[in-house]
Amino acid sequence: MNTQWTKNSFVYLLIIISVLAIFFTFFQAPSSRRDIPVSQVIQMAKDKEIRSIKVDLEILEVEDIGGRVYKSRKEDNTPVIEMLENAGADIAGIEIEIEGASGFGSLLGLLINFLPLIFFGAIILFMMRQAQGSNNQTLSFGRSKAKMFVGNKVSVTFADVAGIDEAKQELHEVVEFLRYPERFAALGAKIPKGVLLVGPPGTGKTLLGRAVAGEAGVPFFSISGSEFVEMFVGVGASRVRDLFDQAKRNSPCIIFIDEIDAVGRHRGAGLGGGHDEREQTLNQILVEMDGFDTNVNIIILAATNRPDILDPALLRPGRFDRRVMVDSPDINGRDAILNVHAKGKPLASEVNLTTVAQQTPGFSGADLANLINEAAILTARRGAKEIGQTEFAEAIDRVIAGPQRKSRVISDKEKEMTAYHEAGHALVAHLLPNADPVQKISIIARGGMGGYTRLLPTEDRYLMRKEQFTDMLATALGGRVAEELTFDAVTTGASNDIENATNIARQMITRYGMSESLGPRTFGKKEDMIFLGREISEQRDYSDKIAEEIDDEVHKLIQSAYEQATDILKANKGKLAQIADYLVANETVEGKELTELFESDPPNAEVSEDTV
Repeated sequence: MNTQWTKNSFVYLLIIISVLAIFFTFFQAPSSRRDIPVSQVIQMAKDKEIRSIKVDLEILEVEDIGGRVYKSRKEDNTPVIEMLENAGADIAGIEIEIEGASGFGSLLGLLINFLPLIFFGAIILFMMRQAQGSNNQTLSFGRSKAKMFVGNKVSVTFADVAGIDEAKQELHEVVEFLRYPERFAALGAKIPKGVLLVGPPGTGKTLLGRAVAGEAGVPFFSISGSEFVEMFVGVGASRVRDLFDQAKRNSPCIIFIDEIDAVGRHRGAGLGGGHDEREQTLNQILVEMDGFDTNVNIIILAATNRPDILDPALLRPGRFDRRVMVDSPDINGRDAILNVHAKGKPLASEVNLTTVAQQTPGFSGADLANLINEAAILTARRGAKEIGQTEFAEAIDRVIAGPQRKSRVISDKEKEMTAYHEAGHALVAHLLPNADPVQKISIIARGGMGGYTRLLPTEDRYLMRKEQFTDMLATALGGRVAEELTFDAVTTGASNDIENATNIARQMITRYGMSESLGPRTFGKKEDMIFLGREISEQRDYSDKIAEEIDDEVHKLIQSAYEQATDILKANKGKLAQIADYLVANETVEGKELTELFESDPPNAEVSEDTV
């Protein structure tokens, strides 16, 4: 910005001077002096009517004995004294003052004389500079926007990455290829062309790329897939060529393309046919990765969470030789990630990160980093010096459901209904053999939820049984059943529970083949809407008769779960009321108190009829 201003400062200065000169030339205040011919000046001198004469070049300013001022003009190079004496005038009583030529006045006069030339010259010069800048931008439009890192510019290493040991090992071999190529060449091994990092959002794909940059010790180019694609056809392909030209000049090196699905989608599925900008860019990437020029020591590292939509030509060996899965961490991985992010943070003595890892199944690396940060923020907000277990428990709830909405005002009736609703979920889950254990019950509103019941699996699961799904359905409907049994009313509080139960039941029938009458087959095929970027439609590959049978099976599953939850809660009305009363009084229950609440004997009194 400063450089551009310096280059154009002279042009701006000329324009300002020109504007000022025009202003002083055309907008001068009208003069009170009257113009008279020089012959009248001579006659006034003869009549001794002149008191003084001021001479400024050829301009005469004459003041008569009455104080009136006149203006006149004489011939150039003619002295006023000689002119008056030759005319026979007596100049003895006249004060004649000859003013010298002012440098500024001369410069101003010169500027005024050449004003049109200066003004239009400044405009032309300004336009030429603007055109030159636009031309430079046009020439650089096809340049790659990749950032190059060399040496110690990247501070992240493999020591900062935890919970994905297999992925680290795969990438460590890539680094070894670049550091010690002779070790692999002696065995006839070839350096891999590309490594594709695949995994859900937040699992550490980009972090792994940064760690490779910090470990490799070779030039590292980083770019996002969206930075290739522009509105104009051919720009993306030009940027790809420029990127690989830079990489070839700095080989051996690594190119990291983040979110490659932005440019690597399946060809022929877009709206622009085979000649749109994205496909042209993808074609150029394919050629650069594995074309005729193969003697290039460049490794392509790419990351995506949508491998299913990538073009097959991009995924074949020779372009991306390795596909590294970066999945959500298991309990050991979560423990290791928490320890990495807890470095340098003061933890209280009672904090056990292994316990925190057990309470966070399904959390990604980004979620765990956010969890540690939220706990630190809560500690600072409360004015404490160490992060305690209470802050970690609150941080887990904040990450899952959002902050507490304690300012939300609800009536005593709604509070009681919420307590029975959550107690219904918890009691059904506690009494079913295949449901996850209940970890926490709360009727404090968080996010869009009026209350919640958190279930904690005893171990990380990768397979689900049909019995587990049916118990999940009964648990989801337990809140609705508790409201009906206690208040004889149906509310909107169970809308999300019903939606989740319906989705689970439909997945059991159409995806997992868990229907006895329909058999082990799937129904429907998802279609990827390329131009919208999401799977929002489903192609029906079954008849209307099968559709009716699917609906019947879904209804049977939900109705069976509803009846199961009803039987459990009818048989345990006292325990249901005991849990609900505890929630009304305390709002939250977990840990040892929750265990004691489940194991204690319920009161003998039944729920009163006037609870409504």
